[in-house]
Amino acid sequence: MNQTSGAAATDGGGFDPRQAAAALDQASWAARRSFAPTPPALWAFRSLVAIVGCGSVWLSVRDQHPYAGPTAPYVAIAFVPVVINIIWSSIALRRAGTGVSGPVQRAMRIWLSIMLGVWIVAYAITAPLFHATEGHPAWGWYPANAPFIIVGLVGAVGAVVLRVWPMAGICLTLALIAGAAGFAGPAGSWLIIGIGIGAMMLIGAAYTARAQRRSIVGS
Repeated sequence: MNQTSGAAATDGGGFDPRQAAAALDQASWAARRSFAPTPPALWAFRSLVAIVGCGSVWLSVRDQHPYAGPTAPYVAIAFVPVVINIIWSSIALRRAGTGVSGPVQRAMRIWLSIMLGVWIVAYAITAPLFHATEGHPAWGWYPANAPFIIVGLVGAVGAVVLRVWPMAGICLTLALIAGAAGFAGPAGSWLIIGIGIGAMMLIGAAYTARAQRRSIVGS
């Protein structure tokens, strides 16, 4: 009698532990895909962006005594790959969000809104410092280091709350690299940050490629 009623509960739409587990796995996969949508090629390109962008700024400031900040031509060189990265990242995010709805989609939107706001605030503070002189050493340190520290720490806290552990590690590493680069001085900071973030992005590319291969084999 119990076996019959149990089978009826399963076949008739009752609670099935296997179906619940499958649904949970699918929801978890959707969340990971939404918050970690970056393909390996994009990770590798971001590495190039970091090296070229920060490296070009370093070339423009390495011989400045006193430090005066990057010159316009080198800033333009760094700006082009950044724009490409933003466009490519937006496309990747839209693709990752396809078919994802409910709490996962809302959490992703909140995450993106917070991170966008943090980036804007972090660099908006740079404007008053742009014309800082030798008597305002904050200008030499802030643009290269502080935005990455702020964004990295806020992103790490948000990722921990959302339990997206790879993203938490990436954001925390970003903040640590930017903080350590400050000891290299205003000019050297650009070089250290470029190399450090470039290496971190390459590691992200390798990790993502490996995870994709595992998912293909597992399926």
